[in-house]
Amino acid sequence: MLLVEMLVALAIASILLIALCALSFYSSFSFVSLTNYVDLDRYNRNTMDTMTKEMRQAKRVTDYATNSVTFEDFDGLSLAYTYSPGAKTLTRTKNGSSTVLLKDCDSLYFSIAQRTPVAGSYNVYPVATPGTAKVINVTWKCSRTILGKVANTENVQTARIVIRKQGT
Repeated sequence: MLLVEMLVALAIASILLIALCALSFYSSFSFVSLTNYVDLDRYNRNTMDTMTKEMRQAKRVTDYATNSVTFEDFDGLSLAYTYSPGAKTLTRTKNGSSTVLLKDCDSLYFSIAQRTPVAGSYNVYPVATPGTAKVINVTWKCSRTILGKVANTENVQTARIVIRKQGT
């Protein structure tokens, strides 16, 4: 009888230990995911704050593509934001000095428009040339992997930024 009792106790202890290990693994994964998401969100907010501040202070748009936009900054120097899909980075370049603002960026798009709103909506009219651009729309999506898989750490940012100093 002692051997049977020992085997039953061992089986129950093994089941409890496996359950405890599984709970520990999944809760650790959740904490890492949450920390990763908060970190990603912080970088996205800082990037958006930097871009918004600098774009509003720019004098004019000098060049535009869906993955890059270049301005004449308030001090007359060139300011460019360029997205590299291969490297998944957004780079800020001013006066020959480059800084990576955003990493792990899956997609990023710029579009330019006029300030004139379309009647009955919140949309603005698109422009034909960078010279007539007064509004910059930017949208990006970033994500990170945890243990080799994307784990709900996606962050989407979008903004419509109006150039405030244009024409001055």
